[in-house]
Amino acid sequence: MSLSKALNDAINAQIGREFGASLQYTNIAAYCDSHAFPKLAQFFYKQAAEERDHALRFIKYVVEAGGTVEIPAVAAPQSTFENVAETFRLALQWEEEVTRQINHLVDLAVAEKDYQTRHFLDWFVEEQLEEVNTMDTLLRIATRLGEQNITLLELYLPELEEEE
Repeated sequence: MSLSKALNDAINAQIGREFGASLQYTNIAAYCDSHAFPKLAQFFYKQAAEERDHALRFIKYVVEAGGTVEIPAVAAPQSTFENVAETFRLALQWEEEVTRQINHLVDLAVAEKDYQTRHFLDWFVEEQLEEVNTMDTLLRIATRLGEQNITLLELYLPELEEEE
């Protein structure tokens, strides 16, 4: 099987976005680390690793599907933040955008009747539901706590990790 040029190009663009997300989450983790939020930092370092793994999953698929991997340039991520709530707001916006991007890839695969790619993308569709929900929940908690009580979020994170 060989990917169409349109799907190949769209997946390559997604590879770049996944690597970009990994860098963004790394910057957020560093912000949390530098502000003495070790569990938040650990959470975002884990998110960064997951985004990198997503990029690699796409790369492996393109190779297996007979396509050509062309990783695009990745823009520099945001590196300064007002507070912890802003990091979750940014993360939620990003995950919502990624959901739209994955849905676009699904639409393209369906339009091209590329059922193998459509099936491959199912995992990402499910993953995005989890990612959006997690970031939305954490943003709501961070907002409710306010910056002066944000350290309480550190107590909530181990509970969140147990659910996975």
